[in-house]
Amino acid sequence: MDLTSVKRIITIILVLLCAILIANGASNILMQFSGLTGIPGFIVGFLIYAAIFFGILYLFERFCGINIFHFSFS
Repeated sequence: MDLTSVKRIITIILVLLCAILIANGASNILMQFSGLTGIPGFIVGFLIYAAIFFGILYLFERFCGINIFHFSFS
């Protein structure tokens, strides 16, 4: 395994961890404000989490040049 491969793996892990933490915190705050509970709350919370998570990954790819899933919306 080459040093650039190790750097890429570490970078991907750190970016994913950062995206998970930010998306979790933001979705929890938004769900507290919405007041939804039960199954509807779970579904809405999951959709908010997913949107924030993939949005953060897109921003990392767009502005930092880090390719995670190779988004191409051009």
